[in-house]
Amino acid sequence: MAKREKLTAQKRELTGHKVKKLRREGILPANLFGKKIKSQSLQVNFKEFLKVFGKTGETSLIDLAINDQETRPVLVGNVQIEPVSNQPLHVDFHQVNLEEKVTVAVPIHLVGEAPAVVQDEGVLVQPLAEVQVEALPTDLPDHLEADISSLDKVEAALRVADLKVPKGVVIQADKEEVVAIINPRAKEEEVAPVAEEAAVAEGEKGAEEAPAPAGGKEKAVEGQKPAEKNKEG
Repeated sequence: MAKREKLTAQKRELTGHKVKKLRREGILPANLFGKKIKSQSLQVNFKEFLKVFGKTGETSLIDLAINDQETRPVLVGNVQIEPVSNQPLHVDFHQVNLEEKVTVAVPIHLVGEAPAVVQDEGVLVQPLAEVQVEALPTDLPDHLEADISSLDKVEAALRVADLKVPKGVVIQADKEEVVAIINPRAKEEEVAPVAEEAAVAEGEKGAEEAPAPAGGKEKAVEGQKPAEKNKEG
């Protein structure tokens, strides 16, 4: 079993808008929740959280030590992100029972090379980037792999049923849902003639609508009347 990451937290007194003061001091507000436990308001060091979360994501267990005393096995639940800075504003820790299964979203990683892409026959598209799985907390994979080396032609696809699933893990999704597929490339040579024909047609239309110059010598200027010819006598 891989060694679990550790993170220290303290009980938090400040709530509501007052937590802005914590963020200015490099502290991230947090909550702890779980089945049959009382929720707690916590706070963690911002940089330490980023370091640990970068290794665990939302699928690996963390030993969360509260006030340097009680250590609890947790998963990172929801991370609230500030849209401009893209930095965490708040995090929820989900305390788990190591003997009870949990359901989490696990990312899907594409591995290998698709022959259809190598041969420039099509474009690889991944409609499904993650999938819900059920497993004991200690059996949760950090990702699932989809081998795309069999995608050798346009419309060839990998489905949920083709994913490599570790023992003890059950995918909670339709087995026929498409994970990756080869789509046809857009044909640029078909687009160019259409644009060219449209430009020619527009030019011909403009030529038909343009007024002929008076007498072949003078050009009419918009907003100005042509000069009248002098009358004899």
